[in-house]
Amino acid sequence: MQLSQGERSILAYFPSSTGARRAMEELRSAGYDTVSLDRVSRFGVDDDAEINNPIAGRAETITGLTLFSAGTDSLSNSESRVLKAADPSVGGMAAYDYGTAGGRAFLVTVVTSEDKVQGAVDILEKHGAQV
Repeated sequence: MQLSQGERSILAYFPSSTGARRAMEELRSAGYDTVSLDRVSRFGVDDDAEINNPIAGRAETITGLTLFSAGTDSLSNSESRVLKAADPSVGGMAAYDYGTAGGRAFLVTVVTSEDKVQGAVDILEKHGAQV
């Protein structure tokens, strides 16, 4: 995405999706139109909420539950699952916040005009973001 003249992007990191979603709701209510939520992962894979849902009993793999991935990356499923299964967090041996981006794996991006940046930052920080 290329920003237009006078636009700024704000990157805000959250420790949970709950805080990120609340911030997004408040930002949209305040008139910020360009707001998105992404999950940061060192594996570059997609979080598939349908497949990796332990509550619905649909968890396909243990790596889906621990690494938030359904094996949908560019490697073949068998290759990627072997590599992911070797990760310390899958075996329960990981340290606190192991493997997440500074313990804040949820990224909210806001694009807005220069004059509205501080208002967006205030909302993001109110909900626990690191901006």
